[in-house]
Amino acid sequence: MTEFGKQLAITETTIPGLVVFDLPVHGDSRGWFKENWQREKMTTLGLPDFGPVQNNISFNDAVGTTRGIHAEPWDKWVSVATGRIFGAWVDLREGPSFGAVFTIELDPSRAIFVPRGVGNSYQTLEPDTAYAYLVNDHWSPTAEYSFLNLADETAGIAWPIPLSDVEISAKDLAHPRLADVTPVPPKKVLVVGAGGQLGLALRAEFGDAAHIEFATRAEFDLTDPDAASARRWRDYGAIVNAAAYTAVDVAETAEGRREAWAANVTGLGVLSRIATANGVTLVHVSSDYVFDGTLDRPYREDDAVCPLGVYGQTKAAGDAIVVAVPRHYVVRTSWVIGEGKNFVRTMASLAERGIDPRVVDDQIGRLTFTDDIARGIRHLLETGAAFGVYNLTGSGEPTSWADIARRVFELTGHDPSRVTGVSTDEYFASATAPVAPRPRNSVLDLARIESTGFSPRPSADSLRDYL
Repeated sequence: MTEFGKQLAITETTIPGLVVFDLPVHGDSRGWFKENWQREKMTTLGLPDFGPVQNNISFNDAVGTTRGIHAEPWDKWVSVATGRIFGAWVDLREGPSFGAVFTIELDPSRAIFVPRGVGNSYQTLEPDTAYAYLVNDHWSPTAEYSFLNLADETAGIAWPIPLSDVEISAKDLAHPRLADVTPVPPKKVLVVGAGGQLGLALRAEFGDAAHIEFATRAEFDLTDPDAASARRWRDYGAIVNAAAYTAVDVAETAEGRREAWAANVTGLGVLSRIATANGVTLVHVSSDYVFDGTLDRPYREDDAVCPLGVYGQTKAAGDAIVVAVPRHYVVRTSWVIGEGKNFVRTMASLAERGIDPRVVDDQIGRLTFTDDIARGIRHLLETGAAFGVYNLTGSGEPTSWADIARRVFELTGHDPSRVTGVSTDEYFASATAPVAPRPRNSVLDLARIESTGFSPRPSADSLRDYL
């Protein structure tokens, strides 16, 4: 008997991510009506905005029809249109909850959200039962599934009608016991631009995790017209864009301008379309160069962009594309130091070779080491922080480039007074090639990412350890 008059409510279960919803059903002598799925109301209560693309209905004539246990590579919203079922769910995902079991009866007044990798099964308790489910991927013969035997002794599901008395398909009878089940791995993460300095830091951060894939430009070319079909993108949880054109001065030339726009905007547009079409989270690394550096305080995430040069313009355009992706993180950083040629290595080399450099002292910011960016990206993905823009730099007192150069000299055992501070205009006065305008203030406010529980490392400590 369907229960009328419930309030819409959510109940957590013993399986992470598996949640039960009580549904308001309105009825009278003519029948009943309910909102079976209502995105705005249900996401407000905590239902993931899972983006269903297909609606399926399984009609069951007889009491005792038993189906499952199947773990598919997509999320499901399960409800009953008519009749009543006993539902059983077993967590078949990798991790500490593997093998956890939850059971409950469903009628039209109750539904359940089943996350990807949780095995789903049911037994009908009334004749003419219609079992309905929304899924956020289309069925595919190339999709990878996992299964568990309905009679598995470890799960120990207390079926209301003994399995010996009901009709079960030959396939379901042949499924393995829990000890032989292949656990469902996490959704994949693709790191694009894996050969660059941030890509190398992400390799070190994620290690040999099986679900993390790394692709260089040669391995995944965004100019390929078949990029959108190059992978089964619904199997991916995130794409991390570690690729970028960063030659800020060369970007001021005709050829550099073309290359900067192609890499930082056109290629990013391809990733954004893939992410949007497949419900994938897109992580993009931005820059302080989207600002003109004229504010007298640290820049916040919601400050209006105002880039000075071509590089900054391409990064600002890329940001505008990414924030239109429903699931996105824009990680805005500054003064990046990683593997390969960089300012710190150059200063250390000059100190060692007895060269006394002139270094600009009117640009203020904080160094950001690539291992900190990689750690922050991992934090955002694994904690499920709210989507949006996050500033991420080293923490601590802002300094000038000249101050950093002096500290490099000091840490490498050389006299810091050998470094002479000059203005940006003085430094580039004799330049013969195009020079990109630099923001004088590159300090980014870190309050938002710190509110998620992430603590950027002090730049001074990172610099000491780097040297």
